[in-house]
Amino acid sequence: MNDRLDTNDAGTAAGVGRRALLGGLVGAAALTAAQWTPAFRVEAADAAVPAPPGLPSGVTAYLQGYRNWSGETRVDDVWTCAPATPEQVVALANWARAQGWKLRAKGFSHNWSPLLIQQGAPTNILLLDTTQHLKAVAVSAGNPASVTAQTGVSMMALLQALENVGLGLTATPAPGDLSLGGVLAIDGHGTAVPKTGESATPGHTFGTLSNLIVSLAAVVWDPAANAYRLRTFQRNDPAIGALLVNLGRGFVTEVTLRVGANKRLRCQSWVNIGADDLFAQPATAGSNSFAGFVDRTGRVEAIWFPFTDNPWLKVWSVTPTKPFLAKEVGSPYNYPFSDFLSEGAADLLGQITAGAANLTPTFCQTQFGVVAAGLITTGSWDLWGWSKNTMLYVKPTTMRVHANGYAVLTRRANIQKVVAEFYAYYKNALNTYAGQGRYPMNGPLEIRVTGLDNPADAQVSGAVPPTLSAVRNRPDHPEWDVAVWLDVLTVPGTPYSQQFYRETEQWVFANYSGAYAQVRPEWSKGWGYSGTAAWADGTMLSATVPNQFRVGLPAGNNWDAAVAQLNQYDPHKVFSNSFLNSLLD
Repeated sequence: MNDRLDTNDAGTAAGVGRRALLGGLVGAAALTAAQWTPAFRVEAADAAVPAPPGLPSGVTAYLQGYRNWSGETRVDDVWTCAPATPEQVVALANWARAQGWKLRAKGFSHNWSPLLIQQGAPTNILLLDTTQHLKAVAVSAGNPASVTAQTGVSMMALLQALENVGLGLTATPAPGDLSLGGVLAIDGHGTAVPKTGESATPGHTFGTLSNLIVSLAAVVWDPAANAYRLRTFQRNDPAIGALLVNLGRGFVTEVTLRVGANKRLRCQSWVNIGADDLFAQPATAGSNSFAGFVDRTGRVEAIWFPFTDNPWLKVWSVTPTKPFLAKEVGSPYNYPFSDFLSEGAADLLGQITAGAANLTPTFCQTQFGVVAAGLITTGSWDLWGWSKNTMLYVKPTTMRVHANGYAVLTRRANIQKVVAEFYAYYKNALNTYAGQGRYPMNGPLEIRVTGLDNPADAQVSGAVPPTLSAVRNRPDHPEWDVAVWLDVLTVPGTPYSQQFYRETEQWVFANYSGAYAQVRPEWSKGWGYSGTAAWADGTMLSATVPNQFRVGLPAGNNWDAAVAQLNQYDPHKVFSNSFLNSLLD
């Protein structure tokens, strides 16, 4: 997704229809990709505000509007440029230090949290669009295999380059329009653990993509030269830890990733299994339990719309040869019915935003109905193909919603217990609110499972763990070997949603604790709820979240060590913003 401006709130773009008329509350959620095309680019000579002074040779700045994925962060006129080489990034860093400006690495902006930029950002911020030029890819198909790529390359382009030579990844985030740098900055992940009896294939990981880093090049401060310069870090260098998941507090220009043989995946969709069965308590769980599917295939995602009976369950399995009934696919994005808001759902959402909140159950049931019917009419209930063609399914036209996110670290034997407890809490909370005529959640609950980051997967002797990864393993809890990812979605601005998110977050952190489990935030999504806003609870930002990266971890490679490293590499905080300054204090 590009940063885009809504050029016509009345909705004249083709295919928008009544959805664009919803306005206000729905906002970005109802927009199509056509509406999110950049509406303007104002060159410095034509701008009404002062341009960045004295930019390095060859760098041209222009004004561009910025929107994040959900549209909750909107900056109409932020200075932007597109560095052509890593050396230009270095020159810009030294320029920014001298001029008192801040640099923010910009990818495709498929992000919720204010790690990149905040609403009402100061005028001395320059976005560096990495996706225009910093996207070179070189694959080394040796043994072990690797790929070296600049960080502006899209995940779609990277996966295609790997597929062309028979290589791939175990799991990836669902959108293809993510920059590699953005994915690594926030420890992007998919959904996969070993099925019963399965071992990891060399070059693959069941953790995050950051866990595959072999080496990286970053722009860091050199005190001897009194300047920023490019420096290459190897995975077994303790100095690399904080850069593996840097939250945008550093600027990585290039990475080498370990990769392995590509695999054919079969993705089957089920819509006939009841939520009460899928998320049953362990004592009553049967063959259709969530954990049961994880044991049989290792790769599961459940999408449950509130006030419906059955989730949309997607189950991937490694399948070398095509099953007779499966549909072979040669490209990704094979669920067109989920790429836009249907007319019926849009009408309901329009009424909800106009005050008819009691229509939320009908709206959710309509969304599920579109999925159930769409799987049949498109023949997409049973897909088979190379890994990327079944793992990538979210397009820029997908409904824009606010999403919170948490990783629950625990033992694999606890997977069903974790999902059952959350489902019971969540369903009860929704019904309690509904009894008061309140419907804060109108998007789905999404549940995935991954392994934890095992540095050995990088096949580098002495590899260090990603210090700030949400699925960083706990040496004092070696029995914890999985992370259950919980995400709850709703249209931005839905009444009572912020209150509901805060209550849910407080319950999650309290429930999954002690010897049972631990919670860490999903960096790119919503967390730190104050009751009126996300990323705004002072206790969460200053104590709760940092402590999740202190407890059980060595003093030389924990939250405080990461903060010290990032400040060492950028003491002038050129690669920062006010939110990061408060979080990484």
